[in-house]
Amino acid sequence: MPADIVNLRRARKAKARAERERRAAENRAAFGRTREEKTRTRAEKARSEAEFDRHRRETDDGSN
Repeated sequence: MPADIVNLRRARKAKARAERERRAAENRAAFGRTREEKTRTRAEKARSEAEFDRHRRETDDGSN
């Protein structure tokens, strides 16, 4: 059977459109939040990093 004919210009534009939509969704998630949500996220990140650092092992030379 012959392969389907694909218009490369349309395929390229569709791919670019999908990429723009994906990036827009990421930006909506990152920038479309209230101050309280941003503050809560920063606090949770700081708390998880502190938790991670508490579980580090010290080596003989005193470094992590």
